[in-house]
Amino acid sequence: MKKVLIVEDDKNINKALGIRLRAAGYQVSSAEDGYMGLSKAVQERPDIMVLDISMPAGDGFSVVERLRENTDLPKIPFIILTASKRPEFRQMARDLGATAYFEKPYESGALLDAIQDAVAGGWQLQV
Repeated sequence: MKKVLIVEDDKNINKALGIRLRAAGYQVSSAEDGYMGLSKAVQERPDIMVLDISMPAGDGFSVVERLRENTDLPKIPFIILTASKRPEFRQMARDLGATAYFEKPYESGALLDAIQDAVAGGWQLQV
C-alpha cells in the first residue's frame, strides 16, 4: 500500500483529502504545519507528499528544500495544493521538481490521478 503524507493547514481540506485517498487504497498520514510535515516525512518516508504552500511553521517549499538537504532520504515526489494565485509560486514548484500543481478549489479526481501517476513513477510536472 502506497503512503501519502498530506501537509495542509486547512483542517477541512486535510480531512476530506485523507478520506478520498484512503477510499482509493492509500495509507494516509497528515500534518497541519510545515514543521510537523517535515518531521513526519523523515519518520514515515512517504511515497508522495501533497503540500500546501502557505502554512504556519514552514511553508511547503521550505519542507521540500529541507528534505532535499537530507541525503539519507530518497527523493520524495510532491504535489503542491495551494490557494495562492501567484505565478512565481508555480515557477518555484517547477524549479523544485513538483510533479503537479493545483490551485484551490481543486478537482479531486484530477488530484487523485496526479497522485497515482506520481507514485507509479510519472515525474513529469503537470503545470
